[in-house]
Amino acid sequence: MSIVNITVPDIGNVDNVTVIEVQVAPGDTIKKEQSLVTLESDKASMEIPSPSAGVVKEVKVKVGDKIKQNDLILTLEQADQTTSQALPKTEPEATQVSSTANVQVIRIPDIGNVDKVDVIEVPIKVGQSIKKNQTLAVLESDKASMEIPSPIEGIVHDIAIKVGDKVAQDSVICSLTSQEQKPEAKPEQKIEPKPEPKPQPIAEPTSEAKPVSNDSIYASPGVRRLARELNIDLKTIAPTGEKGRITKDDLNNFIKNRMQSTGASMGVEPMPVVDFSQFGPIEFQELSRIKKLSAKFLHRNWVSIPHVTQFDEVDITDLEEFRQQNKSKFEERGVKLTPLVFLMKASVAALKAFPTFNSSLQGDQLVIKHYYHIGVAVDTPNGLVVPVVRDVNLKGFMELAEELKTLSTKARAGQLTAKEMQGSTFTISSLGGIGGSAFTPIINAPDVAILGASKTHMAPVYQNGTFVPRLMLPLSLSYDHRVIDGAQGAHFITYLGEMLGDMRQMLL
Repeated sequence: MSIVNITVPDIGNVDNVTVIEVQVAPGDTIKKEQSLVTLESDKASMEIPSPSAGVVKEVKVKVGDKIKQNDLILTLEQADQTTSQALPKTEPEATQVSSTANVQVIRIPDIGNVDKVDVIEVPIKVGQSIKKNQTLAVLESDKASMEIPSPIEGIVHDIAIKVGDKVAQDSVICSLTSQEQKPEAKPEQKIEPKPEPKPQPIAEPTSEAKPVSNDSIYASPGVRRLARELNIDLKTIAPTGEKGRITKDDLNNFIKNRMQSTGASMGVEPMPVVDFSQFGPIEFQELSRIKKLSAKFLHRNWVSIPHVTQFDEVDITDLEEFRQQNKSKFEERGVKLTPLVFLMKASVAALKAFPTFNSSLQGDQLVIKHYYHIGVAVDTPNGLVVPVVRDVNLKGFMELAEELKTLSTKARAGQLTAKEMQGSTFTISSLGGIGGSAFTPIINAPDVAILGASKTHMAPVYQNGTFVPRLMLPLSLSYDHRVIDGAQGAHFITYLGEMLGDMRQMLL
């Protein structure tokens, strides 16, 4: 029995890496090449394997520590001196260039019309027995990932690349010692039990992507890091990559499906499945494609944005008189002068006065936009769509009326393009032509506010000592309470009412 110190080996051109996992504890009996700790640098995650078998006496590091080459990881009581010496014997035989061995340099082959691609995985180690066509490295360009297979069988003699390197055609990957005698008959088989696929050598900061085994996960460091940050067990993700590798898309799709699971992220019990036929006759109707898409977005916006809705009634008697006086001029051009056009222009004036409403929330930052694109909700036979009228601040009433007609016609015919429904900074949903006195419109993220307009009605308003009939427009302003507080909401809708009450103020 002897006590040996296990230190951080050469981990390449990095310093002060973080300990993210300690996989052993005092008293554990470990095998040679068993992982002791997992380290993480800016570019890669890497596991530190044990150079020998034995019993852990004392662990000197903990999760969160910053360590570097030659720092002490743990002390190990070697279980058997003869065993620990028997294994290293095979290493020189595997890697030493003797008269019966031939060292061949393996280079990057022709990888197409690309240059300087990234090395994202190096799933081999010095001394490892390699079969023909076994993956030596995984490269990634802007458009694709590619695995570089070994053209020959052999034992890894030297590795020339590491994760994060930039390589090109003819760059050296590694050198292999190909044996003239039967390598299968050598005691290599003994140092290739189950732990063989698991160890992550540190002579080069490899990714955590390892050869597939029953108890290992094959994934890149970026995928592992994101999964760890989100507390996702990679074993629950079905891999689609080559050789069972979990790709970025696999993880992203898993996250997307989890978020879309009704109530799953909030701990809410799912809706029960009820057999309604037991109560009477029923029929099933398939939701339209638009309604299916809208349902996902509306649900996401409703549960993830703290909504507050401000209600008010605006006197538009004078505005309506002006509209009636001028609507014939618009009809001559084949368009209608609707109250919606005035709402759009007044909204832009309010957005300029209160720029927080013309923004989007990204993390801890507010993106203030200096353009004014208004989304307009349009009811179609297949569901609600929101085409976007761009640069409303630069367009006159006639131009806006013409554009609204064009977009509404395309919306009802199902001919809107994706671009015509993107880029809004504020949204208006008008139910004035249908009815109702108020409602709570759902914010059209990434906007932070939406304005709802209901059916106008005549109401007595006290003016100059007497009640007079005035045409009132009910407004419902929903806003993101993370960005906008109640006082701002009240100021915005009041200012908007002043603009609609006297459109001349927008000229000042």
